[in-house]
Amino acid sequence: QVQLVESGGGLVQAGGSLRLSCAASGGRFSISAMGWFRQAPGSERELVARISRDTITTYYTDSVKGRFTISRDNAKNTVYLQMNSLKPEDTAVYYCAVARYGVILTIYTVDYWGKGTLVTVSS
Repeated sequence: QVQLVESGGGLVQAGGSLRLSCAASGGRFSISAMGWFRQAPGSERELVARISRDTITTYYTDSVKGRFTISRDNAKNTVYLQMNSLKPEDTAVYYCAVARYGVILTIYTVDYWGKGTLVTVSS
């Protein structure tokens, strides 16, 4: 059973930065695809970014390209999301997620979710 614990959320002004962390334990982190989703009030949960185990393949949703960077440290079983130039529309609960080895991480293939960390960006 994989446990995912997010941290790093908070309140920032527009244009500021935050770095989210997600520590994994109790599972096969090293061979899993990992990523970040977010969900704003009244909206569906959406994929923000994902990264392959070997870090070679990354994906970003169009709205965050050039501003967010996903990375991972397999030795620490941790994935990060560096968020720069934050905008009010980035306000959401951000969820770390893991998919089993061998599948693409999408909303339909998540095997384990973190509990979420709130990011609030003020105008």
